[in-house]
Amino acid sequence: NEAKKTNQTKPRRGRRTKMVKLENPKKPENVSNKNIPLSDFIVNLDHGDPTAYEEYWRKMGDRCTVTIRGCDLMSYFSDMINLCWFLEPELEDAIKNLHVAVGNAATEDRYIVVGTGSTQLCQAAIHALASLARTNPVSVVAAAPFYSTYVEETTYVRSGMYKWEGDAWGFDKKGPYIELVTSPNNPDGTIRETVVNRPDDDEAKVIHDFAYYWPHYTPITRRQDHDIMLFTFSKITGHAGTRIGWALVKDKEVAKKMVEYITVNSIGVSKESQVRTTKILQVLTETCKSESESENFFKYGRAMMKDRWGKLREVVKESADFTLTKYPEAYCNYFGKSLESYPAFAWLGTKEETDLVSELRRHKVLCRAGERCGSDKKHVRVSMLSREDVFNAFLERLANMKAH
Repeated sequence: NEAKKTNQTKPRRGRRTKMVKLENPKKPENVSNKNIPLSDFIVNLDHGDPTAYEEYWRKMGDRCTVTIRGCDLMSYFSDMINLCWFLEPELEDAIKNLHVAVGNAATEDRYIVVGTGSTQLCQAAIHALASLARTNPVSVVAAAPFYSTYVEETTYVRSGMYKWEGDAWGFDKKGPYIELVTSPNNPDGTIRETVVNRPDDDEAKVIHDFAYYWPHYTPITRRQDHDIMLFTFSKITGHAGTRIGWALVKDKEVAKKMVEYITVNSIGVSKESQVRTTKILQVLTETCKSESESENFFKYGRAMMKDRWGKLREVVKESADFTLTKYPEAYCNYFGKSLESYPAFAWLGTKEETDLVSELRRHKVLCRAGERCGSDKKHVRVSMLSREDVFNAFLERLANMKAH
């Protein structure tokens, strides 16, 4: 991270950054009170609400429309022969076909477990691994900076089966443990591997979260092949409200325990959501080989993310105050060329000893505090997935912030 470069010259106190006028700002469309002046509007980039893709799906018209009659989908059960009995067979096929088309994950000889987003699946996987461990509680760790919700997921129910132990970089406790590996990482977008090295330890378990391992965010360098891999519909296409995620699981007993957890927790997963997800994934697979940027979602998404990152880096370049993570190029098997990463979140830092989240809040910009991600107050996580007008409002405020 550039934040580690401590030998850079600090700006003189009282100097102002160059005033930048990025675009003629207009009030974001989702402002509830139209009488609020633009200067008073709160830009909320704390959550990763992926509304940036609305325009693409609007242009797709009725291609993803589904019709559900009143007599459809009434039973709890989808496929009683399947280990995951509430998984719609058509969704299972759509998931496999998309992974094959993109080449980002192995699906053969695996059990597919569908969940209400990857949040539920992560909890189910932790529960499954902990319940199969020889002793409890099982330690749960992730390398900082980590996805802040991991802390909430492992502490909220106060389970005696597992315990959050924090940063994996310093973890050396004996006994069973689960390492959560997010790659590309949330919040800093870096490619991650396991940090705790115990290759011969049969009590060491890993959950790989690949929510952002898709070609509009990062080069697809290999076909991932791990014991437990989590994916989420929301971060692929932007359909967060549908609340669908899936896990690719090698071990049958782990998959059984995950299904058991979801059965007790929510008695399966909404069939209506699965039907909508199926249709959209089918369209995604059909169009992902198209040469047209307006047709191919991954080309569209990559172009949009590249444009946003370019604008943000330009603002940061004009300021002596801020830092951004730099990403190396890598060969992408999907696009067939070397590409840069354009993560869903920016890991924005400051060179000054200041509380960046509080400073941004004073300018009516909300971001995720670095301390919540196991880091420090000099960093914040900024969502790059808001609507265009909200993102532009953020850029304008960041560009015109005073130097400290």
